[in-house]
Amino acid sequence: MLREVDLRVTRPRLAVLSAVYGNPHADTDTIIGFVRGNLGDVSHQAVYDVLRAETTAGLLRRIQPPGSVARYEARVGDNHHHLVCRSCGTIVDVDCAVGATPCLTPSDDHGFAVDEAEVVYRGLCPDCSPQPVPEP
Repeated sequence: MLREVDLRVTRPRLAVLSAVYGNPHADTDTIIGFVRGNLGDVSHQAVYDVLRAETTAGLLRRIQPPGSVARYEARVGDNHHHLVCRSCGTIVDVDCAVGATPCLTPSDDHGFAVDEAEVVYRGLCPDCSPQPVPEP
């Protein structure tokens, strides 16, 4: 995978890929902890550099939902969107919007060749949603 995008195969690059594949939507602290657990002492900067290189190469995607730190995922190239829980911060993937999607077409594209729209759905996940009170 790394060689296909002209990146040298190194232990830190493999460890970062493994961390992101194993922890979808992980923040940098989570990724650093995983990498250090596998490789020992690795600097923050080394992990940031690997994340940048792998994102630039298209192996990873960086997302930053409003009010959240940057997160990384391995699902790339399919223009999917995200559901974000307002309470606990859980993030899950959701496929591209279906049906009539007027908000995905800009009213004025200002000459841009639009090829992607980023949508973040916000609400409460099942664990954080109020549970209905059973009727007696």
